[in-house]
Amino acid sequence: MQPVLQSILVVGGNGFIGSAVCKAALARGIKVTSISSSGRPYRTPKGHTPAWVSEVKWQKANALQPETYADILPGVNGVVHTLGTLLENGQYKKAMADGDIGALISNFLSGLVDSGNPLEKGGDGTQEGYEALNRDSALRVCETFLSTPPSVQSVGPRPFVYVSAEDIFRPFISAKYIDTKREAEQHIENMIFDKLDYRGVYIRPSLVYHPHHRPITSPVAALLDLSASLHSNAPSNIPTPSRILRSLSSAFSPAEGSSLDSIANALTIPPIHVEHVAEAICAALDPAREVRGVVDVRRMRELIGWSERSRPSTTHAQS
Repeated sequence: MQPVLQSILVVGGNGFIGSAVCKAALARGIKVTSISSSGRPYRTPKGHTPAWVSEVKWQKANALQPETYADILPGVNGVVHTLGTLLENGQYKKAMADGDIGALISNFLSGLVDSGNPLEKGGDGTQEGYEALNRDSALRVCETFLSTPPSVQSVGPRPFVYVSAEDIFRPFISAKYIDTKREAEQHIENMIFDKLDYRGVYIRPSLVYHPHHRPITSPVAALLDLSASLHSNAPSNIPTPSRILRSLSSAFSPAEGSSLDSIANALTIPPIHVEHVAEAICAALDPAREVRGVVDVRRMRELIGWSERSRPSTTHAQS
């Protein structure tokens, strides 16, 4: 298989989405380098090391400190930024991987309380919080990528892929989560706008699930998938829950992006398997496709040829 790109840098390649991107890219013959605050190779929630891990170059770096990774950028054709946090307390990720419902609920409840300083340092000295992880880390990497002349030949503009999100979690998650994602998208687009040799791609998944690596997400994904299916098949004259919520939002919260709209989005946008997100990202990296701008769930499905395959069960999708 001829690789769509020679090499990429994955920021956060040992994380949930980042590891799926690394695996998918390697399967396409792309050389992959991952940077993360620990630099540790990816392991499954059960502590296993898949065979593909040995093919990735794992490096320790701080996305907010360009000097720790700037030397990597000349040798890559594209960058995929997967860092981010749903809650400012990052411990929820371990609870999800462990399937610990009690710990997960505790983390979500604590997330409803303002944590104070969003740039508070974690135990390993790295900065945490919505602004640092969801926005500033991406902006620093993008700035450095744009200012670093390539030492390898690229076909077409070099892509910077930012993993953003659909607005589906409010009011259960702080509005700062989606606000910082949107701010990152806008700032990156502004930086790339007049640079013909680069293109920005903003991946907006809904609920991202995996029945084995994050089993706790499967029941929620199944319910949301059913809801999305029912809504998509409902006659236009039927007052579905999402339509009622949007009407209430328009009447009582005229400002765009209310929590009611967010709930309506959750009811109508289907969840997506993490490996499908990774496939869509790899497709977006392909210079022949000329993918730019926002890539929502519908567009992701198109990129991976969803219409050409049978629709998989949410709870038994590929693992």
